[in-house]
Amino acid sequence: MSAQQSVKEAQNNPGTLYIVPTPIGNLSDMTERAIRTLLEVDYVAAEDTRHSKPLLQQVGSKARLIALHEHNEKQKTAAVMELLSNGLNVALISDAGTPLISDPGYIIVSRCRQQGLPVVALPGPCAITTALSGAGVATDRFSFEGFLAAKPQQRKKQLAALAEESRTMVFYETPHRIMHTLEDIYQTLGDGRELVLARELTKQFETYLYGNASQLLQRLTDDPNQQRGEMVLIISGYVAPVDADDQPDLQAQKALAILVQELPLKKAAAIVAQLYDERKNALYQWGLKNLNN
Repeated sequence: MSAQQSVKEAQNNPGTLYIVPTPIGNLSDMTERAIRTLLEVDYVAAEDTRHSKPLLQQVGSKARLIALHEHNEKQKTAAVMELLSNGLNVALISDAGTPLISDPGYIIVSRCRQQGLPVVALPGPCAITTALSGAGVATDRFSFEGFLAAKPQQRKKQLAALAEESRTMVFYETPHRIMHTLEDIYQTLGDGRELVLARELTKQFETYLYGNASQLLQRLTDDPNQQRGEMVLIISGYVAPVDADDQPDLQAQKALAILVQELPLKKAAAIVAQLYDERKNALYQWGLKNLNN
């Protein structure tokens, strides 16, 4: 085959960019598909090559490593795109969990989509979904807010903007900021929200701490060990106060309490609202306050 034919074949059969989740703690969470992908690709674009090299050695991957992180993603994207255009396969991994979730990768995936290059995202470990599924909070609607700002004034401004967010809110947080963040939550949102602090997920000292902001502050003050490790902070959504005149009829309340055992609250509220000529939102808000324990 001539060099010209080889280039043409690569253009007609470009490589694939694989988005490969890696364990957030427990190495047993590495899926068979993720391992097979790392064994088969030509290159691995890693957030921190020093961190990822032992993982590749453990699974037996001989792929070449490329450093791709938040500080060089724009510059490295062109090089990775060239590899893909030449028919080579590349896996994108972060230090832990699913790439692009508060981690680099958006630019390169966006460019691949724009240019029609294949992108395959693998399912796998993610701290957000792990924390939510184990926390026992409302998960029918939630928003992921990433990391709050490091500077107190900006952090308080972000929290104030979320004061009336009705969805469950999920944040990543760092050990050296968690106490300041909880203090800002207390000052900005008050003490009426349920909080869950999920620590060291999938690891030996995995812990879920529950309470309002002041209770968690006290818990972490009493036990400084709880201020360590990787953290996911969950805040319950805003529930608008219900006026006394806006309380659902007693029979509607009873019907909602029965239906919600079999249906999501929103759907149950819609059915009861039709049956009893009540306002759906009033029923929903009443249910959040009285039936979501």
